[in-house]
Amino acid sequence: MALQLIPHKLVVSGKIATFINSPGIMNHTTYFNLECKACPRLAEFLCDVKQKHPDYHALPVAPFGDPNAQLLIVGLAPGMHGANATGRPFTGDYAGLLLYQALYDFGFSNQLESSHLADGLQLSNCRITNAVKCLPPQNKPTGDEIKQCNSYLAAEIKTLPKNAVILALGSIAHHSVLRAYGLKANAAKFAHQQIFDLPDGNSLISSYHCSRYNVQTKRLNMNMLSAVFANIQTILAQQP
Repeated sequence: MALQLIPHKLVVSGKIATFINSPGIMNHTTYFNLECKACPRLAEFLCDVKQKHPDYHALPVAPFGDPNAQLLIVGLAPGMHGANATGRPFTGDYAGLLLYQALYDFGFSNQLESSHLADGLQLSNCRITNAVKCLPPQNKPTGDEIKQCNSYLAAEIKTLPKNAVILALGSIAHHSVLRAYGLKANAAKFAHQQIFDLPDGNSLISSYHCSRYNVQTKRLNMNMLSAVFANIQTILAQQP
């Protein structure tokens, strides 16, 4: 599936730079706001981070990938020295290592690694977003912040084609997807490899998050994540 190439704004050292024809970047203004400051705690924290790390993105992180994707991957939130620094989900930190390897192994990515916005990475039939678009202190958003940001996820889900698959990485992402559909938290219990039929015909499949902690504690490994993507491929192959 061909990707659309459009201009994208990136903050570098406090200035706005424009990447023309950056692969994998799409027009997502209908469900993303780079200037959002609806959560005062997060907005203040990002200002502090920007002062300490002037070369960091330190703004809400936009979704990344194919605008017509059948697979939407939902993470928790940007990491301090990963997406918050680079401006791309799961880019520049440990959590992205397993994820982008799986995407490459199963044909969703043209590259094995994601390092920065201009690295040539392209996703095909896949898009990555976060339940919370801003870096939270200690990687822990509050319940109110998760709820506040949920309208963006709900709007993004509405752009998916019929019979799409949503992969939720971790319990917060899982429950954020349910909330985006107006479902109660107990509508589908979070569990690794759990598949749930959503009201609009889409499928929700959940996995443990590919964080350093989960990998080091052996809660998740590459074989387990590969099995999740094998299920996703099977579901997508069955679609008309």
